[in-house]
Amino acid sequence: MLHRNELSGALSGLTRVRQFSQDDGHIFCMPSQIAEEVFKLLSLIDHVYSAFGMDVELNLATRPEEKLGDDALWDEAEEALRDALNRSGRPYGMHEGDGAFYGPKIDFDVKDALGRSHQCATVQLDYQLPRRFDLSYVGADNQAHVPVVIHRAVFGSFERFIAILIEHYGGNFPVWLAPEQVRVMTVSEKSAEHGEAVYKALRDAGVMVTADLSDAKIGYKIRETHGQKVPYMAIIGEKEQEDGTVSIRSRDEGDLGAISVDDFVARVVAEGVLPF
Repeated sequence: MLHRNELSGALSGLTRVRQFSQDDGHIFCMPSQIAEEVFKLLSLIDHVYSAFGMDVELNLATRPEEKLGDDALWDEAEEALRDALNRSGRPYGMHEGDGAFYGPKIDFDVKDALGRSHQCATVQLDYQLPRRFDLSYVGADNQAHVPVVIHRAVFGSFERFIAILIEHYGGNFPVWLAPEQVRVMTVSEKSAEHGEAVYKALRDAGVMVTADLSDAKIGYKIRETHGQKVPYMAIIGEKEQEDGTVSIRSRDEGDLGAISVDDFVARVVAEGVLPF
């Protein structure tokens, strides 16, 4: 968890906040391992963002004017990142002079539904931190060598990433990501018992489910649920209670008709599996 005292007027929803969390990680490795480790990170980040259906733009940020370390180290670091990018086969742009003061980096920019670009994931090389902490390892030659640190974040700021997801999906989250996957609703109090049983079957299977067993009109319940963009509505009337079924309305596919409770539970559970 991090804190940043932003200037007045700079705060904006979840995209820029004073308190935020980062999935920051650090890899300590030999210089000869940089290209392989960065390539693995590129694959990981691609895997995660493709699960969300997001297009990511890669940019290599090179040495800024104000930097630590000599040019020879910077040449070595920038070449290692280029090697990893070329090996990945991904196109990338250049952000000349936009690297961190301690090393070059690869930035991953995501565009939201409004076309705004947000820098999320990042992979950064750092030759300076190991020297400042006097770190070393014994190499194959039995001599002491200074390692390299790779700073990496896959999502960046979690709060900002959630904001981007809301824009990206327009609130229509896929089943596996939706905070409420199913809403069970009854036509009248006569079907409340079966509605409760369906709710419990979904809940016991690990589905994020709520139930509206009130005596409100079913049309009202459907409109409310549709407006809240819940992926599935499970509608239960007297016929469904008699047959032991449930009528399904999908947010994305419309009316799917009546199916058995077990089949519906299996469908939602299958769609709720994380894609990574």
